[in-house]
This record gives sequence, C-alpha cells and structure tokens, in this order.
Amino acid sequence: MALFDLPIAQLREYRPDITVPADLDEFWIRTLGESRAHDLDAVFEPVDTGYALVDSYDVTFSGFGGHRIRGWLHVPAGATGPLPTVVEFIGYGGGRGLAHQHVEYALAGWAHVIMDTRGQGTGWSAGDTPDPDAGAGAGGSTGPITRGILDPDTYYCRRVYVDAVRAIEAARTSRFVDPGRVAVTGISQGGGIAIAASALSAMDAAASTSPAAPALLGAAVDVPFLCHFERAITLTDNDPYHDVVRYLQRHRTDVERVYETLSYFDGATLARAATIPTLFSVALMDRTCAPSTVFAAYNAWAGEKSIEVYPFNEHEGGQEHHQRARLAWLAALFGG
Repeated sequence: MALFDLPIAQLREYRPDITVPADLDEFWIRTLGESRAHDLDAVFEPVDTGYALVDSYDVTFSGFGGHRIRGWLHVPAGATGPLPTVVEFIGYGGGRGLAHQHVEYALAGWAHVIMDTRGQGTGWSAGDTPDPDAGAGAGGSTGPITRGILDPDTYYCRRVYVDAVRAIEAARTSRFVDPGRVAVTGISQGGGIAIAASALSAMDAAASTSPAAPALLGAAVDVPFLCHFERAITLTDNDPYHDVVRYLQRHRTDVERVYETLSYFDGATLARAATIPTLFSVALMDRTCAPSTVFAAYNAWAGEKSIEVYPFNEHEGGQEHHQRARLAWLAALFGG
C-alpha cells in the first residue's frame, strides 16, 4: 500500500471549507431535548464472566426515542467507586461483544462502559440492540450509513449520536463512576461517535439553563470514521464510505440532499464545538478513513490536542502500540 493522500506537512495544516448548516446547534439541542422526554432508567445487572480481577454488569438505558440500548460496565474486582471512567464506542459493524471480551480499562483501575451500537453487531463483534427506526425515512438499501439519509431527522447517525450522549449520562448514574472524571474513546466508527459525543455534550452544556452535568474530561479518538464526508466518499473505494457511493449510483438525483443530511453529522464540523483535551491517531496508508479526513477533524478540534501518526499502517492504525499510548494519556488525564 503506497501513500495516496496529501503529504504529512499539508495534512497538518489541512482545514477544508466544509458546509456548516445554519441551524446545526439548534438541530442538536432540539434532538437532545426530545431524547430527554424519555426516562433514562439506567439499569446495571451483575453478570459472571469468570474473571477474578474484574466485576462486570449488563447495562441497559433509554437512548434515542426511548429505545433500550445495551452495554457493559466493567470495574476492578471489589471496587466501590467512584472511579475515573472510560465510555467506549464500537467500530462499524460491531456490537458490544460478550461480557468478558473488553476489560482493559478495568484492569487499568478504572470503570469502563461499552455502548452497544443499535442495529449493528452482525459483523466482527456481536450486538444485542435493535434499531426500531431502521426503516424510517428514504434511503438505506445498503448498510446503516445510508439509513434515512435523505433527511437529518431520519438519518441513522442521529439516533446513534444521541445514544452516545445518553450512554455518558447513564454511566454517571452508576455508583462506580466519578461523574467529573469521564472520558470517551473509540476506534473508526467508535472514534467518530466519540467526536460527536464530545461536541454534543459541549453544545448541550452551553445551551442549558439548568445546572449542567460535569464536562467530559477528554476524548481518545483513533482513525475516526464519519469525518469530512464529501472528500471521503470520493477518495476511497472502501466500505463503509462506499455504501454512500453505491446508494448514489442508483439514486442519481439525491446527491444534494445526501450531502445536506451528512453535513449535520460530519465529525470535521462537530469537532469545532469540542473544547476538551483529545488524543487522536491516524494511519497514513489508511484507505478506509483517509488521513486527510482524520486531519480535517483533528485540525478543527477546539480544545487542547495531540495526534499520533503511524506512517506505514492502514486502518488497523497503531493497534497494540497505540493502546499503550492511549492508556498512558488517559492515566495522565485522570491524574495518575
């Protein structure tokens, strides 16, 4: 795989002119307000994983539309809390997996919440959360990325982004979680959702007339999907972005409507509202989430930021090497 995108010096300065909807903040404040008409009703049920060093809980809470979203909570065995907490979002096609699969942050001494992604989990990792609105709106003959794509109100990512904000709210209701020390993380789609959760939480706090919840402490964002859509879908032939191409190949007159919808969900736009510290990662041979799309979001990020660059890697990114860097960054963020 050869380098195919902009040179690294240009990537570090890449700030494309991306269309920002005039009502972007209003759209999201309205959407979050509608979600709060439904009781969060977060439930944590103990589950036996067979591990002696980690205690685990099956999580359910009300996300977008009051739909019940699944997840896991892991904490160090015997912990009483409150603990620094990592809320993790999952990559495209995957779900929360089995209870024993992802416990690294609990082993680091923190609470770890994993959100199941509605309507996914039949690919590389199992999921348990349906998407009751999967048929809402026009579009969506390929993957989740095109569901309801002709209208921001029916678009799939609207539901997922709200689920993510509600997952943070649900985590904070647990006795194990320190509400003031919560960070979000994710790889690929999970990274894009982490960007959205960071931005929407900041928008929500700025618009609130009641005492706001504590700000997120930080976001660790790895090779993120859902960024700089217009460039992504014309630069790569890889899925999931190519699902949008396949849709437009059949629906040739929908291009402007699709681009307008996607503009409300673009991580490179939403990152402008994210004021918390962040650690990004990018791989320069990544043909799934091209480097320029990652840097478009990173360079737009409003808060303190740093990025790890992996020059010879594809969408796997830094893997175990970056895992170590992420753990060190989170430890510093949480105060040791």
